[in-house]
Amino acid sequence: MTRSASRSSSRTKPEPSVHEQHVNIDDAEAPFPQPARRGLHRGLSARQVQMIAIGGTIGTGLFLGTGKSLAQGGPASMLICYGIVGFIVYVTLLLLGEMATQYPVAGSFNAYAIRFFSPSYGFALSWNYWFNDAVSVASDLTAAQLVLQFWTPAYPWLVSLLFWVFLVSLNSFHVKAYGELEYWLSFLKVVTIVIFIILGILVNVGVNQSHTYIGAHNWHIPGAPFVGGFGGFANVFVTASFAYGGTESLGITAGETENPSKNMPKVVKFVFWRILLFYILSILLIGLNVPWDYPNLSNKTTTTSPFTIVFTLAGSNVAGSFMNTVILTSVLSAGNHALFAGTRVLYGLSVVSPTPHAPRIFSRTTRAGVPLYALLATSSISVLCLGSSFIGSGQLWGWLQNIVGVSNQIAWLSIGLASWRFRKAWIRQGRSLDEMKFRASWTWPWGPYFVVLQGWSSIFPTFSAVNFVSFYIEIPVMIVMGLGWVLFKNAVIDSTPASGNADPPSETTSLIRRDTGTREVRYKWKSDIVDIDTVDLYTDEYTDEPLDEVKDKPRGKRFSFFWRLYDMVA
Repeated sequence: MTRSASRSSSRTKPEPSVHEQHVNIDDAEAPFPQPARRGLHRGLSARQVQMIAIGGTIGTGLFLGTGKSLAQGGPASMLICYGIVGFIVYVTLLLLGEMATQYPVAGSFNAYAIRFFSPSYGFALSWNYWFNDAVSVASDLTAAQLVLQFWTPAYPWLVSLLFWVFLVSLNSFHVKAYGELEYWLSFLKVVTIVIFIILGILVNVGVNQSHTYIGAHNWHIPGAPFVGGFGGFANVFVTASFAYGGTESLGITAGETENPSKNMPKVVKFVFWRILLFYILSILLIGLNVPWDYPNLSNKTTTTSPFTIVFTLAGSNVAGSFMNTVILTSVLSAGNHALFAGTRVLYGLSVVSPTPHAPRIFSRTTRAGVPLYALLATSSISVLCLGSSFIGSGQLWGWLQNIVGVSNQIAWLSIGLASWRFRKAWIRQGRSLDEMKFRASWTWPWGPYFVVLQGWSSIFPTFSAVNFVSFYIEIPVMIVMGLGWVLFKNAVIDSTPASGNADPPSETTSLIRRDTGTREVRYKWKSDIVDIDTVDLYTDEYTDEPLDEVKDKPRGKRFSFFWRLYDMVA
């Protein structure tokens, strides 16, 4: 398809065709992170990526966060909030899947916000999301302390230190090591969730220690089913956002995924069923079986997993210990996932062209394709988890959970903004929708607007100075960082001579004029919102390679049924 004259640019080189994937990454016009000079390796298989998708869905937010949600909002608020946020996440991932399949680059939705919406907003968003991932590692290490309190409260900081060493060591090897660990830990979580659903139904109908039918009794105890009114509901909404957090980082794996044009859509399409199975059914059973005022469900010093409680109600402390062990491995998996994602986000910041958004040192990779300096910087934030020794593990984990939950909502809002601009540019520039490698047709055109509007829906929890700061600290920080980037990159300096004769506006973006002795310096602000009529829709489009075709060939007919069954279950 011929590109219209209205989209012509000042570049002298011929514009790349839709089939050209390999571009010069030193091109100063490149709008967002490029694959890598020596860089990242496509070492994640379809099997691993699908399980990573599940691992991003099941984590400490589900296993531990539901305890806090039940205590603060009651069973009804918890079920409604997790259902609403689940639908938001599903639509968001469909929008992200379209862009990640078309442009599978390092940096994920941060890169798309830079490319299709605004470089200054993308700059602030990228650093915000990197901090979100780094704080998530600290949150998961703190959660490990809470899980271990089921057996012993002694030396909680020691387990965090041991987990930190293990995670950093693992992520310093090839990406396949990360992928393989995530695969097996996610597999264990999936099996456990299925067992929990079956056991939860049995406990509810009378197969429990007291041999009594529970039914909906816990929805009618004093205070239930809504606890804390609107404030409790708003708190649960943010907690639910924390629980679902990590699903959007699927796009980050696109830069290291084999055959992303086939595997990314496959991962995204099955998210709905995973949300329905792993969250909605589990939360319904938790609300039915566990009273909101259960002792030590959630307080300043501890948080008890409702999953462990349900296994214990079945009449076996051994079963409770087993569930707690699974939760501990889930914490390890969530920390592993957050550390991987944060490292890749920081790497993506460092390879933005022409002006990196982070020091170039973070773009250096080992021979195995691991950005080691980015890994060490991301893991260094985890020292926050040691603060539990002073303020209590339960309190610290709650604060970190608030920070991550709001950050997740900012990320989803940003995906909606990027998708909205991407779709408008695609249509405005006359490209056929059939050219898109993956398109969720039923989300057109309302999907991006829906995701954008939900972004600020978790406002005004019950006021507490410390809690309020933990909820909203990231919003003013993002505003300051975005304005700072505009000041640094997009301020146009007009230099007016003392005699009053005006020079033409300077094209430089430098803030300090060398010859200011006789000149008056003035700043004129210009918007850096990306022009959808001229944004490049061709660079970095993925072109299927011959090796992809070989890997996509049908398996032998003898075992084809079993492979189809495996794909459906996965």
